[in-house]
Amino acid sequence: MPPVDLLIAFFVSAALFAFIPGPAMFYAAARTLAGGRRAGLMAALGVHVGGYAHVFAATMGLSVLFHAVPVAYTIVKLGGAAYLIAMGWRLATARHEGAATNGEVLRESRRAFAQSVLVELLNPKTAIFFLAFLPQFVSAQAAAPLWLQFFVLGVITNLIFSLADLVAVVAASGILSNLRSSPAWGKWLKRAAGSLLIGLGTRLALERS
Repeated sequence: MPPVDLLIAFFVSAALFAFIPGPAMFYAAARTLAGGRRAGLMAALGVHVGGYAHVFAATMGLSVLFHAVPVAYTIVKLGGAAYLIAMGWRLATARHEGAATNGEVLRESRRAFAQSVLVELLNPKTAIFFLAFLPQFVSAQAAAPLWLQFFVLGVITNLIFSLADLVAVVAASGILSNLRSSPAWGKWLKRAAGSLLIGLGTRLALERS
């Protein structure tokens, strides 16, 4: 593996990038506010699972495709943005029907997981991040081959970012538990969460590569 000083720099840099509030943390918080802690945790898990596709792509050098073919990057980015906006619109306009049953909570959790995997897969900025970030911390002089260094560092980065997402879920869950005593808040929380997702989708669509 890379030298110890390079690994220390890697962990510090990854943690700084992960815990600066960004789209992934806001997304996890929005899903928590909309569906509760379980849905938030499943959303964070879905983003984590989807992140491994980008780790694999970086390991195999597939992420270079987005640099080589800008149209591919734009298509995937706009697809992800449209999906986030549509999801946010459904949340913001959904009718609030009071406390959910156990079956509804389970279905919402499964839906949050599946949708979050897709959201992460349709986020080319994650692929670009891995492509730009990981090469700084691999060493040609290390005993491990470069592809293995890419893979291990990518997995660690994904875990660190998911830890930050879990912090966002816990924080949003605390807010939710304080407001849950008022039924009227349920409707407004879903609208707020939906508006946040729409904002994230719009930001992704308008952001330059």
